[in-house]
Amino acid sequence: MDMDLTITEEMNLQDNLKSVQENFLKSNLGEVINNAVDIGLKSVLPDLIEDEVIDIKNTMLENGFKEGLNEAIKTVIDFGKTAMGIMTGNFENINQINIAVKKGGMIDTISNLLDNTIEKVEDKNLINKTTAKLIKKGKNNILDNISDKIEDNLETQVKNVEKIKSYSEKWQQAFEDKDFDNMSKNFKNIEKYLKNTMPLENTIKEARKIENLHNLIKNNGRNFEITEEEKKLAEKLVN
Repeated sequence: MDMDLTITEEMNLQDNLKSVQENFLKSNLGEVINNAVDIGLKSVLPDLIEDEVIDIKNTMLENGFKEGLNEAIKTVIDFGKTAMGIMTGNFENINQINIAVKKGGMIDTISNLLDNTIEKVEDKNLINKTTAKLIKKGKNNILDNISDKIEDNLETQVKNVEKIKSYSEKWQQAFEDKDFDNMSKNFKNIEKYLKNTMPLENTIKEARKIENLHNLIKNNGRNFEITEEEKKLAEKLVN
């Protein structure tokens, strides 16, 4: 079933998608990096109890790291897009994000951010010189952990996209078989994976098409006898 989009709808999708993708990456990569820093600090500060490590991380977050990280993610992604020649501003697949992260210099950017943050909290006497020295000494271990976690996250994203595609195909087969219970089962799985998956144009189009048709049949009392006009209307993307 082909999506019937007007030029205006297509432009709206492109504009909205760029914002949605940026917000997702800030949230998703931000959480991954935040957790990686937590694990990294524990490894370079083995003599401190967990609560002390958490306090140090929170001190860093409150003194420039969190704000700097959000800006760093946006800057890196924008630079990576330019380097790759992505003219629409939107990622079409997860591999493009992986390349953008590397071309944009994510790890080098975070390295500089860590340096600046450590210096700042040390100058404010929010952490002692011994702790600051240990963090600086173990910074490469922290960065390696961040790099590994980003790679793991992007691999998970690839798997999520594949799962959404698989469940979409199963939903389509159930639709053709007029098996609403099986449609509902696959639709719930699509919704579950969409929440934690990078919003990509083709994925969103297919998911919304399925959602519209699914709800049309559901609201029609599970009656598959729908007109071509209703079907065509349901297949239109709602922005």
